Amino acid sequence: MAGGRDRGSRIQRPWSVYRASTFELSSEMIGLALAGNSQDPDEPVLEFSIVCTDLVTPALERKPNSFVAVSCTTPPQAFWTKHGQTEIIEGTSNPMFLSSIAFFQDSNVNQQTQVKLAVYDVKDRSQGTMYMLGSALFSVKELLQEKEHRLQLELRSAENERVGNIAIAAWQMEERTDQRMLMGRLPDSINGRTVLPVDESLTESMGARIKYASLCKDTLLRSVFGGTMSRMYRFPTTDGNHLRVLEQMAESVLSLNVPRQFVRLLLEEDAARVCELEELGELSPCWENLRRQIVSQYQNMILAYQATLSDLNDYRGPSFKASNLKAEKKLEFIPINLHVQRMRVQDELGFEHTYDVITIGAPAAHCQGFKNSGLRKLIQKFEEAKKHALSSCQSIVYIPQDIVRAKEIIAHINTLKTQVSYYAERLSRAAKDRSASGMERTLVTLADKTRQLVTVCDCKLLASAIQGLNAARPEFIASKASPSADSEQVVLRNDQDTLLAKFSGRNSRSSLHMDWHEEEWEKVWSNVDKSLECIIERVDKLLQKERRPSLVSQDSMTSDQQGGSSKKGEDGKRRAFWINPDSASQESPSLQSSSSPSEPSPPSPSSSSSSARPPSPEQETYGSPSIEESYPGEWSEALYPLLTTLTECVAMMSDKAKKSMVFLLMQDSAPTIAMDVSLQYRRDVVFCQTLTALICGFIIKLRNCLRDNGFLRQLYTIGLLAQFESLLSTYGEELAMLEDMSVGVMDLRNVTFKVTQATGSSAPDMLPIITGNRDGFNVRIPLPETMFEALPREIQSGMLLRVQPVHFNVGINEQQTLAEKFGDTSLQEIINSESFSRLNSYYEQFKEVLPEDCLPRSRSQTCLPELLRFLGQNVHARKNKNVDILWQAAEICRRLNGVRFTSCKSAKDRTAMSVTLEQCLILQHEHGMAPQVFTQALDCMRSEGCRRENTMKNVGCRKYAFNSLQLKAFPRYYRPPDGTYGKVET
Repeated sequence: MAGGRDRGSRIQRPWSVYRASTFELSSEMIGLALAGNSQDPDEPVLEFSIVCTDLVTPALERKPNSFVAVSCTTPPQAFWTKHGQTEIIEGTSNPMFLSSIAFFQDSNVNQQTQVKLAVYDVKDRSQGTMYMLGSALFSVKELLQEKEHRLQLELRSAENERVGNIAIAAWQMEERTDQRMLMGRLPDSINGRTVLPVDESLTESMGARIKYASLCKDTLLRSVFGGTMSRMYRFPTTDGNHLRVLEQMAESVLSLNVPRQFVRLLLEEDAARVCELEELGELSPCWENLRRQIVSQYQNMILAYQATLSDLNDYRGPSFKASNLKAEKKLEFIPINLHVQRMRVQDELGFEHTYDVITIGAPAAHCQGFKNSGLRKLIQKFEEAKKHALSSCQSIVYIPQDIVRAKEIIAHINTLKTQVSYYAERLSRAAKDRSASGMERTLVTLADKTRQLVTVCDCKLLASAIQGLNAARPEFIASKASPSADSEQVVLRNDQDTLLAKFSGRNSRSSLHMDWHEEEWEKVWSNVDKSLECIIERVDKLLQKERRPSLVSQDSMTSDQQGGSSKKGEDGKRRAFWINPDSASQESPSLQSSSSPSEPSPPSPSSSSSSARPPSPEQETYGSPSIEESYPGEWSEALYPLLTTLTECVAMMSDKAKKSMVFLLMQDSAPTIAMDVSLQYRRDVVFCQTLTALICGFIIKLRNCLRDNGFLRQLYTIGLLAQFESLLSTYGEELAMLEDMSVGVMDLRNVTFKVTQATGSSAPDMLPIITGNRDGFNVRIPLPETMFEALPREIQSGMLLRVQPVHFNVGINEQQTLAEKFGDTSLQEIINSESFSRLNSYYEQFKEVLPEDCLPRSRSQTCLPELLRFLGQNVHARKNKNVDILWQAAEICRRLNGVRFTSCKSAKDRTAMSVTLEQCLILQHEHGMAPQVFTQALDCMRSEGCRRENTMKNVGCRKYAFNSLQLKAFPRYYRPPDGTYGKVET
């Protein structure tokens, strides 16, 4: 273990337990080097590097393969506790270890702490056979009291024989310009490689660093992430300096929080769908049977979601799902082994650079198995079955565009109906307060929302769906339409009590006979338009009266004299119809408007008596503008009946339209409902896992770039790039996993984000809130006030932030070898080709609307267009295990301000190889790490870094689940060092 001890046992306890024992440094430590970072849990309180020289083995002709194990004890503790160890360096008597030993706040280290360094010689890495060469002891106080914080100690064997020397150099954690730590003069060559001298600037002030967001300290991030593991490294650079690297890995409470919210939303959506079907009213026997079948399927789905939600609420384990639980039914919505992998690099100037990757086991329906293939093929089979079922049945066949349009209409109706009611209420309040400006502003919005609703309802699809619904009633008579009709239409007679009864002004069953044509539906939404015109005209007159009180009488007289002609002219321009099956329905619009000769009168949807008898004196008063004196409440009383009429007309129209669309969707889903529900459940499971990872990535990216104006502008202009990398083979079960994952990633296009200000400062107040349904989910991200105020106005105002997901896959294991030789790799080629097109389109969109300075700087000599060209060539080249695709896609993502995600089957083994390789490539290409230590650095991270501990968290063993035969099929840079792998559970 390289960079300090794992912060407690991670196997069975939630991460919140680990944070409770944070150690407060004693006052005697203040003033020493340990005090420099006592307030930053991400920073070690003590860090030192180790170099051995002149190591001697019993067999003099053999060079040792050595590592140093570090143990410590702090009085009154009477036993040694293993704290960490370095990587193994092979074949040299003078090893210089790249992994440093770090003590964090929870290490309980103080001046009295004794440290024992034991140097081991590993004879066989694969078998783990080793023996101790020698050891040395020192106290923390000794190290810190040295002027340069540097100790030279002899290594003594168990027989007290000298077997070499060991040098300990503590890295200074605070600003001390007068005491710069030097490593001393190191040999020109160590481990067979050229050694570059240490740059003294590394020991200067860390106060010059760019402020970063600490996983452990930041208000937002510590609410979302926890159980942080940390490792420290020091890598030489090509220009004679050193890089200080902090590697961290943390799990997230969102692994549980998001599935709980998501399943609750699915429950609400499916329950609402059942209610919509039940509210269709009485249907003929054949349609009633179909409805019962569909409702039964949805109810089974609801029961499954209720059980899942109960299991999720009862869960009390760690805040991540271990890979050996991937097939656990109760936890199937939880993403597998979800972590954030972070690398923080401090360069020679003291500036911090942070790189984050979200690692997650391939989002797939592991509990449901893969025998019947994954989502891609299942969706194809479903579409084929649907076409066959529709072609063989006698019902109306709707094209896919109609189905999409029907869902959109339902969503628009739900939204606009609520908005019309809201703004009608606001207009009423403004009238009550006699606020002229408030009425004007609110009326503009009310008119806009109402007209939008009318526009949505004014479509042929709705008219035909309404005819279909009425034809499905228990009793109907088909006859020809009026002689003027160009084609035959269905005319319906109904004896059901529905909302139409209220609208027609009749509650008696015997009087509810209505002839429904397309024209009749037009009359319904025309009445909404007519009601709105009445309100607009009445508000105009009230406001004119307020502005010109002296002219009120004259205006009233003029309008009385011209009422008949003006009304006639108005009716000539636009006619509204009141639907009523009896003789009252034949009453002309001009007669209906007699109560208000100066303005159109709205259709009254209240009762039959109101349309049959003359208007009451009160209505006469509302309809007459001749009142010369204003009195409190006049505006409110004048508008109240008109607003009531509008909202009731809107409610009737919306209800009728929505029911017809629900019936249309019922017709479409009926033939394949069982397959549809099964497919939807699988898709829900996969999408939930993918969504959880996306939210984690969005939060950490937003926090890191909170003051990056270029990124924020890019975010609200063209959206966030989310690049998923997977290492799944296209053979056997992993082929079906890849199908699942590819659909889950693409479904993220239906996700939007909205940043809000948190209502409080506690951890729960910082957790995201998910709303929406399967047609589109919105995720609200609460930020503390100070962070929210740093955002640009566009994001603060609630602009929805889009996501552009891309997915690249390259199989690297022995199963991929089989697929390439005997199987099929077409799915991988299709996924990569589609994603390349989307990635290229995203960059083209960026160039059109944003300047290049929005993007982060890079030391790479290859420009983005060239990188995209290389990626395109690799995507279309038929080359086996072409991992250049992954490397280039990852670099393009970083340079386009994107969020990176890496997956394999369990996010444990192949994922570990990928993220450690990515870290070393970044260090070499962006920070100038010396190329001669690249392989050593890679092995160091894999053997002693956080990903090795990830295997322990998942399966209880610090070994990657590979064997020697498998690794022969792996690309060279994806092979772990000997001794770190073996046959273990996956």
